[in-house]
Amino acid sequence: MFASISSVNPGSIARAKLGDQDFKGQIGLQLYSLREQLAKDVPATLDQVRDFGIKYVETHSTYRLTPEKFRAELDRRGLKAVSGHFSYERCRDEIEGVAQEAKVLGMQYVGCAWIPHQDPFDEKTCREAIAVFNHAGEALAKHGLKFFYHTHGYEFLPYGKGTFFDLMMAETNPRFVHYEMDVFWIVHPGQDPVKLLEKYGSRFELMHLKDMKQGTPTGIFTGHADVTSNVALGAGTLDWPAILRAAKKAGVKWYFIEDESPSSVQQIPQSLSYLKRLKL
Repeated sequence: MFASISSVNPGSIARAKLGDQDFKGQIGLQLYSLREQLAKDVPATLDQVRDFGIKYVETHSTYRLTPEKFRAELDRRGLKAVSGHFSYERCRDEIEGVAQEAKVLGMQYVGCAWIPHQDPFDEKTCREAIAVFNHAGEALAKHGLKFFYHTHGYEFLPYGKGTFFDLMMAETNPRFVHYEMDVFWIVHPGQDPVKLLEKYGSRFELMHLKDMKQGTPTGIFTGHADVTSNVALGAGTLDWPAILRAAKKAGVKWYFIEDESPSSVQQIPQSLSYLKRLKL
């Protein structure tokens, strides 16, 4: 079992001295950020994504469209679905169907972002998920797809000398199971994203960029927070230069802005502007 990672208060993370290198990571948008808009009008919302200057997206639904029709809407706007989130149940029970949908959508990555559970998250549920992830990852690899699990906070409850997340890392096969670090959901339970990236390195291939409003409670293991606690990158408490330097060193390949707030339409351009001028 791995040693636990020290808890941190996000407001106390030291601000790193800015360097002179631009951030050059591959940036996309998790479409969940615009879930309310997509539910009303897929074409108009994808127009808006294109107009933001975004070329890459991560999906979580096709909004009553077939995968083929959703792919066509993306293609018309020059948008590429690099990655997609699928339910735990589908990853467990119909992974071949997931693979076919992902291939229609042109994805490289297939992920799961939530493990159904009763609070508190426990060892039995964690081990069941580990088995699901190992099976899904091996099955998807046969289709040329990579499987990942997206962190959501509850995995950092203590277990043994570490956390349930340490157990997941120890027991999932690194050949077939990768990880997506949602930075907000690392800090929310009181963890340090830089230390986690240093510890697990290349296991993290994807990242969700999501800032945290000043005063947001941390040390919470539910995986739930008020959506208004999501703010534009650079407007919150997180030390993005330090996090993104560590991500680059770890080999993170894709960075998806995810903004769950009601102000996402206004905040997404602010986040993109911040990343353009950021020095690491």
